[in-house]
Amino acid sequence: MILAIDVHYRIEEAKAVGILFNWDSIFPIKVVNLTVKDIKAYVPGEFYRRELPCLIEIINNIDTNNIEAIIVDGHIFIDNELNFGLGGKLWQALNEKIPVIGVAKTSFFQNKETVVEIYRGKSDKPLYVSSIGIDVNFAASKVKGMAGEFRIPSLLKELDVLTKKNM
Repeated sequence: MILAIDVHYRIEEAKAVGILFNWDSIFPIKVVNLTVKDIKAYVPGEFYRRELPCLIEIINNIDTNNIEAIIVDGHIFIDNELNFGLGGKLWQALNEKIPVIGVAKTSFFQNKETVVEIYRGKSDKPLYVSSIGIDVNFAASKVKGMAGEFRIPSLLKELDVLTKKNM
């Protein structure tokens, strides 16, 4: 199974949502919603310090024995020198045991060598896929093949909606 995680912030709390699915799924197999209190303030260049604890909360509420990979909204690396972004920091926090795939809607100019651009649907804007613990081209092909006819795979779009719902 695949676990995709996203977080939406309010002033003093965050809503973290995880969905479990298989690569060929049209609907989530399971959805986990959590409210995380006492979140850290946003610090430019250190977003992972705010988001990582929220992602870990979701992961701690899931049996990870059957997780093939975790998808995050973001990048694995912030530059071509392989300095970690959110996805890389998550991989480290998981003791490098579960592969992490970053799916980002925007690019970093400093990490062009670490991402694979994929085009889905009729969009002329790519998604930027990166990974650690799993081959990036394999990860990109799996994300490209996910259900949905638009730029963002349907399940990742649903995750985004669920994260912002009733906040």
